[in-house]
Amino acid sequence: MFATTFGTLFVAELGDKTQLACMLFAAKSQKPWTVFLASSLALVLVSFLGVLVADAVCRYVSGEVLKKVAGTAFVVLGALIWLDKM
Repeated sequence: MFATTFGTLFVAELGDKTQLACMLFAAKSQKPWTVFLASSLALVLVSFLGVLVADAVCRYVSGEVLKKVAGTAFVVLGALIWLDKM
């Protein structure tokens, strides 16, 4: 589970807007270690909150229902974004 989680998040974050924002902050501030520590702490806290919420939700909702709700939400949001661009 550790390797799968690490690999998935590592690849997902490459070139992501978060990484680009960190690069800009580091370039502008000339304090790369401060930016690294602050961005690492932010990612750890956001991940921690996500895990806590997922744990709480999974106590009341089955994994299958959660997959269907998440899939539906992605389709609806994608359609809304697509329609807005038309």
